[in-house]
Amino acid sequence: MTEYTPTTEEARAFDENLARERENAARTPPTRNIGGKEVVWAPLQTNGSQEAFMSCTYFEALYHGTRGPGKTDTLLMSYAQHVGKGFGRAWAGIILRQSYPQLADIVAKSEKWFPRIFPGARFNRSAMTWTFPGGERLLFRHMARPEDYLNYHGHEYPFIGWEELTNWPSDECFTRMMACCRSATMGVPKMVRATTNPYGPGHNWVKQRYELAGRWWKTSIVLDPIGPDGRRQHSRAAIHGHIDENHVLLKADPLYKQTIISAASNPAMAKAWLDGDWDVVAGGLFDDVWDRRHNIVPQFQPPKSWRINRSFDWGSSAPFSVAWWAESDGSDVKIAGLWRSTVKGDIFRMQEWYGWTGQPNQGKRMLAVDIARGIVERELAWNIYDVVRMGPADSAIFNFENGVSIAQDMSRPVRIGDSTYPGVQWIPADKRDGSVVGGCEMMRKMMKQAHPNKDGRPREFQGLFVTELCKDGFLRTVPTMARDESDLDRPDKNAEDHACDDTRYRVRQVGNIAQSGTTVGMF
Repeated sequence: MTEYTPTTEEARAFDENLARERENAARTPPTRNIGGKEVVWAPLQTNGSQEAFMSCTYFEALYHGTRGPGKTDTLLMSYAQHVGKGFGRAWAGIILRQSYPQLADIVAKSEKWFPRIFPGARFNRSAMTWTFPGGERLLFRHMARPEDYLNYHGHEYPFIGWEELTNWPSDECFTRMMACCRSATMGVPKMVRATTNPYGPGHNWVKQRYELAGRWWKTSIVLDPIGPDGRRQHSRAAIHGHIDENHVLLKADPLYKQTIISAASNPAMAKAWLDGDWDVVAGGLFDDVWDRRHNIVPQFQPPKSWRINRSFDWGSSAPFSVAWWAESDGSDVKIAGLWRSTVKGDIFRMQEWYGWTGQPNQGKRMLAVDIARGIVERELAWNIYDVVRMGPADSAIFNFENGVSIAQDMSRPVRIGDSTYPGVQWIPADKRDGSVVGGCEMMRKMMKQAHPNKDGRPREFQGLFVTELCKDGFLRTVPTMARDESDLDRPDKNAEDHACDDTRYRVRQVGNIAQSGTTVGMF
C-alpha cells in the first residue's frame, strides 16, 4: 500500500487541524441512548438521509447537502458496516481528500468512533491506515492532481470514498480512481461513495454528474448513464442531507446555524452551507457580479449595423472554444418580442462552438484545419460568413513549430461541398503581463454593468451578455469559475477555463475593433 511522507509544512498544518478537529469531535456525546441501550453510533433519524446513504445499493452514491448532517461520519460508517463480515483483508477501503492537511477531520472522527465500535482496531499514523481485528484495512490519502492516480494504479479498493467532492475542480481524479474499485474475492461489495457541500471549485461538474439542477433536495437517480465512449456506466444516486436532521449537534450547539451564516464569506456560500442549494453560483471568480436574470438573453437577430466577430481559445486534449460576438452601436434591439435599449459597446455572445467530448475538460483532439472548416460551415449555415470579421485568438497559435503554426493551418482554404472558401484568420490576443487579471476584471465589470440600475435610470456603461445558446462552454463553466488559491484575481489554474479565456480575449477588444460590417444573417 502506498505511503506518503508529508512535507514539514503539510505535517504542521495537519497537526494543527487534527488538534482542532479532535476538540470538535469531543463536543458531541460519544454514545447515545436508543431504546434504553447505549449505542456508539447510529443514523440520526429513521428513514433519514444517513440511513438512505448507507443502505444505497447503487455502485456510486453522493451524500450532499448542508453543513452538519453528519456526512463524514456516514462515509466512515458506509465502509465500517462491512467490517467483521468475513471479508478479511479483501475488504480494503480508501478515503480521499484533496490535500494532506484536510485529512485531519476524518482522522479525528475515525478516532472517536472506531476504537469504541471495533475494540482492537489500530490506527497507524505514519501509514494513515486503520487495521481492524479481522484484517480489514481503511486508508486515508490525498489526491491533488489526476497524475496522482499513478500512485494507485493496479490497486484494489472495493470501497472508494471521497470527502468534499466539490474541492476537486474537475472530475479527472474521481473518474480515474474508478479503475481501482474492484476485488478478486467473490462476494465482496464494490462501491464508490462521496460527500460534499455544493460550494467549491468543482460545483459545476458534480452538479452535472448527479443531475442536481432544479429539485436538488430530492434524491436523484441517474440510471445507466452513457459515458464519452458510448458505453453504459454504473447507475448513481445523490442523497440530500440537512442540518435539521442532526438533533444531537443542534442540542449540543444551539447556535450552530448562526455560526454557519457568520462563517460564510458571501450570500451564495451561506445558501450552499445552510440549505445545500445547488442552484447557487458557487466557487467563483464571477459569482458576485453574474446574474442570470440580466446577463443571459434569449436568441435574437442583431441589427444590421452591429459589428460581428469571433474569438478563439485553442485546445486539443482540452476543449477549444470559438465564440461569435455582436457588438452594439447603441441602437435598440428586439429580444423575445420586446424592444430594449443598448449601450454602445455592449457585447453579446451570440453563439459558440465548444470542442469537448461531453465530459468536463476533455477535448475532441481535432486538427486545426478541421476546426477552421467547422467554423466556416457554421457561418455559412447562419448566413453570416460574409460579415464576420477577424477577432482575437490565443497568441500561442501563431507560434511556429517545424515551419508551421496552428494559425497558418487555420488560414488555409477549406473545401465544403463543391466550393472552396478562404480559411479562418485571427488577431493575436493581448497576453501581456497582467492581461489575465486585467481581462477577468473587465469581464467582472461588464457583467455588473449589464444589470439595470436599481433607481430605474438607463444603463450608461458597456455590458456583457450571453444568449441561451451558449450552454456547453460559457454557461456551463464561466459563471462557476473558481478563483486560484494563490491569486484570487485569476481563474483556478486547474479549472475548465477555455470559454472564459476566449471571452477575456474579446472583452479587451471592446471599443477597439479595427473593421466593421453589417449583419444580414440569423444566428
